[in-house]
Amino acid sequence: MAPILEYTLKSIVLLLIGAGGFAYMTLVERKFIGRLQSRIGPNRVGPFGLLQPMADGLKLIVKESITPAQADKLIFFIAPAISVIPALIIFAVIPFGNSPWLNLAANINIGVLYVLAVFSISVYGAVLGGWSSNNKYASLGGLRASAQMISYELALGLSLVAVVLMAGSASLNQIVQYQHPGNILGWLIFRQPVAAVLFAITAMAELARSPFDLVEAEQELTAGFMTEYSGMKFALFYMSEYVKMIAMSALFTTFFLGGWSGPGAQDSWLLSLIYFGIKMLVCLLAIVWTRATLPRFRYDKLMAFGWKVLLPIGLANVMVTALLIVLRVPGYR
Repeated sequence: MAPILEYTLKSIVLLLIGAGGFAYMTLVERKFIGRLQSRIGPNRVGPFGLLQPMADGLKLIVKESITPAQADKLIFFIAPAISVIPALIIFAVIPFGNSPWLNLAANINIGVLYVLAVFSISVYGAVLGGWSSNNKYASLGGLRASAQMISYELALGLSLVAVVLMAGSASLNQIVQYQHPGNILGWLIFRQPVAAVLFAITAMAELARSPFDLVEAEQELTAGFMTEYSGMKFALFYMSEYVKMIAMSALFTTFFLGGWSGPGAQDSWLLSLIYFGIKMLVCLLAIVWTRATLPRFRYDKLMAFGWKVLLPIGLANVMVTALLIVLRVPGYR
């Protein structure tokens, strides 16, 4: 098969999986939180509520999309796309299994840099969406979102620096291979627990998920930078959150849970894909569980936590990891 056709087909499949994952992750979240809070969750549309995402999508499609009269119409229109596209293209470098068909560009040697660069682009979607709305609540929400995302990106990057130092490569495929496929003790969550916790916390802040969902705090910002959005434009912002949540879970699986590795995964592409899917689902449920459990941060506490706690811990972890590698401590390169 011609390379262009092959990569085009892979890209289309990834986009469809991302869109489908967004739709049904909303259902999983509502059902899971319902169980945690002794509620039923959606159960009216389709058997067990399985068609609820389609009903929600249809509602958003037919809902009127209103553009404020004084808004910057071009920026207002493209801001949702700027937010959702980086969330989708992040899947290009994630190795979903041991088969080349399950990887798009997982072998590039700057995979970690690609991940950090793409996630930093999504900041523009939030700040431009808020600014272009010509609404003070939306503008404040956009500024708050950009400040939060940029602040926590530093600690997120430092957590990945430790992973790159351990694996000796910025390729996500090489990072998976480094974690000794088939041996759970080789996973970096056990060898880099500080980096794993740091990545998990900062990923939640990057996603603006509870307890870090200050960018759309209803009490003071009436939905933040999305205040003036409705219909499919609102749906795209909503989609970006859930697709990024799936992407972050896939990245945590890749960096700290051995990726697709597991007993017998080296010899079976299907088994490797199943292992990856199970690990990613566990990460997704942990994110939902956190939302149902922890209260929201106060904004000044959130910023202080990022700059005064997570950033120093990330720097210290990188220095200690580098020192252990130089001293050739067993278990480190």
